[in-house]
Amino acid sequence: MNAPRPNLYRHFHRIAWLAVALTFCVIVFGAFVRLSDAGLSCPDWPTCYGRAAWPQATQDVSDHAASAIRPFETHKAWREQVHRHLAAILGVLVLVLALLAVRKRKHGIAQILGASALVASAIPLYMQGYTTAALVTAGLGEAILLFAAMRWSNIDLARAAALTLAVVIFQALLGKWTVTMLLKPVIVMGHLLGGMLTFSLLAWMAWRATHLPIVLSDAPTLRRWVLGGIVVLAVQIALGGWVSANYAALACGAGGWTTTTPHWIDFPKCVGQWWPPSDFREGFVLWRGVGVDYEGGVLDGAARIAIQMAHRIFAIAVFAYLMLLSWRLLRTPGLRGWAVLLALLTCAQVLLGILNVKLSLPLHVAVLHNGGAALLLLLLVTLLARLRKPG
Repeated sequence: MNAPRPNLYRHFHRIAWLAVALTFCVIVFGAFVRLSDAGLSCPDWPTCYGRAAWPQATQDVSDHAASAIRPFETHKAWREQVHRHLAAILGVLVLVLALLAVRKRKHGIAQILGASALVASAIPLYMQGYTTAALVTAGLGEAILLFAAMRWSNIDLARAAALTLAVVIFQALLGKWTVTMLLKPVIVMGHLLGGMLTFSLLAWMAWRATHLPIVLSDAPTLRRWVLGGIVVLAVQIALGGWVSANYAALACGAGGWTTTTPHWIDFPKCVGQWWPPSDFREGFVLWRGVGVDYEGGVLDGAARIAIQMAHRIFAIAVFAYLMLLSWRLLRTPGLRGWAVLLALLTCAQVLLGILNVKLSLPLHVAVLHNGGAALLLLLLVTLLARLRKPG
């Protein structure tokens, strides 16, 4: 790996790559938590039944208020709390990257530490029941980071680092709301997208810090193609998150739709039909009532089928675009290996999606499907960060 850019701390790229690897682990483990129905296994936040780790037995939580919200499940609680701890470690790494990136900026370190202190102080406020004060305090910290990111240039990655820290903090808020709003679908989907955005920003920073460009005369054109791929992939990831958050993955499978006709485990058809009865209007209502427990989903079969069909149809568009991009890269000397890798990852992702339906959503396949989306995103962000025109 090449030396870092001269205006950066010499180990910045190593720390950034460590953060990229940890973010991938957090995304995959988060998918495991969500898909194993452990998202509400710790009904309080940031503790788990009042503990920094997690309880070991039911009798350990009998006197805690959270036990009245949801019964304690030993085999699930550790998953949720380990995920939180991994995310907290990632937050510390991103904070370190931000401090290193802005260390030569006037008042840069003071702004990063001040914003972080405000966010940190919001946690005990929330735990003591001052939810409005906690939200205002955290929002003020976020505002400081966003204002600094707008003011700073990116020659030393100060803008990107401050923005990434702001995204990670907002991710923590989404993680809290995922629990307190009882798996509200728009929050769950937003949390997934926030994780992917964090992953993308860190990967982009890591490549820019490593300074290993791919120099091509038509790099600007290729970058536009790659950016288009990132956009369509992001939309498909959002649709996948919406499918998962609304428990619509098996809407076209056995038991997914109650009619007088037999149930089917079928692909590419849905419950034995090319276009079964579906309710897109109901399926894509983003905001529903507060206080509803969304675990297991609240939509009827027609709405869930609409969500599943939207994900399938757009998958065809994404597949076509990424294969076209792969063909475009294949025609460019020096990028043929990237073209083959993109095509293989795209085909593998489609296959995993089909297997999810045909095998009735086995946990390991569903988690791999989430990881495959992250790897596709990493590949596209890598090309976006490295492609450069001569001079």
